[in-house]
Amino acid sequence: MSPRLQTFLLCFLLLYVSALVDGLGGGQEEEECAELNNTTWTEYRQHRSKLQVQYLLLTRTSLDCAQRFSQESLSKHNSHFNVSRPTKVIVHGYRALGSKPSWVKELGRALLRAQDVNVLVVDWIYGASFAYNLVVENYKEVALQISVLINQLQKHGCKLESFHFIGVSLGAHVAGFVGTLFEGKIGRITGLDPAGPMFKGSDTFDRLDPSDAQFVDAIHTDSDYFGISIPVGHVDFFLNGGKDQTGCARSRFPSILVYFPVYGYVICDHMRALHVYMSALNGSCPLVGIPCSTYEDFLDGDCVHCDVFKGTCPVIGLSKNSGIAETSPIPKEQKVFLLTTSSPPFCAHHILLQLEVSPLDKSAEVEVTLMTENLGTEQRLRLRTDTTVYRTVLAHPLALCEISSISLKNTGARFYRQAEIHVRSVCVSEFPSIRREDPLCVNNFIVRRGSPWSHDFVQVCGFY
Repeated sequence: MSPRLQTFLLCFLLLYVSALVDGLGGGQEEEECAELNNTTWTEYRQHRSKLQVQYLLLTRTSLDCAQRFSQESLSKHNSHFNVSRPTKVIVHGYRALGSKPSWVKELGRALLRAQDVNVLVVDWIYGASFAYNLVVENYKEVALQISVLINQLQKHGCKLESFHFIGVSLGAHVAGFVGTLFEGKIGRITGLDPAGPMFKGSDTFDRLDPSDAQFVDAIHTDSDYFGISIPVGHVDFFLNGGKDQTGCARSRFPSILVYFPVYGYVICDHMRALHVYMSALNGSCPLVGIPCSTYEDFLDGDCVHCDVFKGTCPVIGLSKNSGIAETSPIPKEQKVFLLTTSSPPFCAHHILLQLEVSPLDKSAEVEVTLMTENLGTEQRLRLRTDTTVYRTVLAHPLALCEISSISLKNTGARFYRQAEIHVRSVCVSEFPSIRREDPLCVNNFIVRRGSPWSHDFVQVCGFY
């Protein structure tokens, strides 16, 4: 055991005594329905030496009415906490304005609709607000306080492997440090766009990493600003490359975002991980990741299978080990990529487009459109004189078997591009393929400038 870990473990006793003195909220009268805190700048300045961590409990019997929870709650008859059930622990992140996160109850309800569990919400608003650099200094102490509670829950019969921490942004690193204190014996940690500022160059001891739990998964949606750009789990889902999300406006002020975040469209990318995760819990459609070394390789169609996971692709949600439970040992820091739509349920079908043309005398540009009734997906391809085969991945809202037509348009400039393109073949296929459909192909046709070409597919989705 490292000296640093020994030092923090020694703090357990001190924190336990402190918890008894402060009561962790247990000495107060139970409210009919507990709420997360808000704080103001004035309150923060007066009480910033106190983290004032509290816990809220949601269960299926108290779905819309959270109970305040502490270690003393276990001895009370009116507590809905059930030690025989798994426990989901939600940890919010940085709160720039001291306001309570509005999404907590929605996430709690989504978890409870999916599974019969205890949902514990960690409320550390007082320690998480206003000055980001000072908040980062607090996160390990918050983790220590959480660890005191987990220690007491163990004494009442809870198993470490039954805990699943879900940390949002900075909350992911709080969860990671709880995992460090328990030497990686926590069952699972899910990081929803784990915070990047002040963590990208950190040692694994100071941030979320695969050793913090038996299984760690993370969803990355804003790795160029608020989120972390490196893999931090066993499986890391990089949505749309992990940076700019569809439907989110790009900020024009990236240099000031770390310390002066402007809520609204600026954090759209960062919060997309949370909204995609909640959508996945509803189970309306699978959000499947494909392992690949880079996003560029993924878009070029170089990665279309999941052999590294023995043929099973990881899925966002609550499936054991993201659905790759049979893979042993589980690879670490495995990047997987997927495309999404701009609104719930965010699911897109990965369509591989492969185009082969005869050698060109000049460069050209082709616009390819896939249609399903009134839904269309467009992709532009730049054709060169030194190659004849092109592959690219598109995100289509519906499955391959529902694509009704394909069209190609030669969009090249009149004098500088190829006027006539001989297409040897154009094929579209879906991956990963559950139904194992054959690719849809059309062979040998000419696409002339000013004369779009199209082809209708006659197909019916089968039942499998």
